[in-house]
Amino acid sequence: MRELTTFEKSLLNFLQKSIPIDSRPFARIAEELNTDEKTVIEKLRELSSEGYLRRIGTFFDSDKLGYQGILAALQVEPSEIENVAKFVNSYSGTTHNYEREGKFNLWFTLLSKDDEQESKILSEIEKCHGVKKMLRLKATRKYKLNVQFKLQ
Repeated sequence: MRELTTFEKSLLNFLQKSIPIDSRPFARIAEELNTDEKTVIEKLRELSSEGYLRRIGTFFDSDKLGYQGILAALQVEPSEIENVAKFVNSYSGTTHNYEREGKFNLWFTLLSKDDEQESKILSEIEKCHGVKKMLRLKATRKYKLNVQFKLQ
């Protein structure tokens, strides 16, 4: 991957902390970064296509919206990791997944409306080609972390 410019780092830092609630949020971001809206939008498209930016979005309190969440860990045949990750991501309730070292090498979080929907989705994922085993890890206590990656 190429080295990010100072402007790109500033833009990514800004996005991690706040996206303005505005009819033209990228224009507001441009004002903060002393540039124009077109530059911000073009740069975000570029960073996205290069893999530096995965998504732009907000976080909601899923409990207050009537959803429940679960963390799941999968033991996946290494040659099938990419295919299984794509299958997991095909469910709209998947908030993210990530590869890890160790026996359980693909982890993901899932939001669903109830136990029935959760069980159905997890069972379908468990049957996916390449999945050997699944751990279903229900939260007993909720912690909210605000992780930001400061780019210098």
